[in-house]
Amino acid sequence: MGAKAKKAAMKKLKKGSSKLSVSSRKDEAADFLPLEGGPGRKLSESKPLENTATVLYIGRIPHGFYENEMEGFFKQFGTIKRLRIARNKKTGKSKHFGFIEFESPEVAKIVADSMHNYLLFEHLLQVYLIPPERVHPKLWKGVNRRYKPLDWVQIERKRHNKERTLEEHKKLVEGIKKRDNKRRKRIEAAGIDYECPEIEGSNQPASKKIRFDEE
Repeated sequence: MGAKAKKAAMKKLKKGSSKLSVSSRKDEAADFLPLEGGPGRKLSESKPLENTATVLYIGRIPHGFYENEMEGFFKQFGTIKRLRIARNKKTGKSKHFGFIEFESPEVAKIVADSMHNYLLFEHLLQVYLIPPERVHPKLWKGVNRRYKPLDWVQIERKRHNKERTLEEHKKLVEGIKKRDNKRRKRIEAAGIDYECPEIEGSNQPASKKIRFDEE
């Protein structure tokens, strides 16, 4: 091989190596390479998703700050679609957390930013945005049902005055006697000289509260 042929071969090798280095740099800058070969591709920059959350979680709600008070306070930010405070099913008492849904996601974002850790009646409110995909379908169950306090005096009166069978009355008297004997023992153990009165109706039950089964 002559000198000219060697020079031509060296030029071809240099050109090939330079092309490989450029393509490798492009491949390194690319986000992914096609399986079938070819130049690498750069992914288009995705825009951040806009906030669409309109539901807020409100925690550490103080005593006395209920549906009417909460609606009157938070409607200064914007229109409220729904509002619900979690309550005990049996007693109806507040569980000190609830949820608010606004019409505008921008308003919900402002409320979450401004009211989180807000001091209200010596309680620091905890306010968080709930993403739409995490809103439970049963979250607003009973939202239109307003809390009505239970009349425990009336409930206890009915329980106390209900008609009882002879067996139920005997069981009731036995429980009263058992508690009375424990009280007497505690009084004697304390060294107190006290004569406890006898329980009325322990020997013969009162007829007005007993329901006899008809044969």
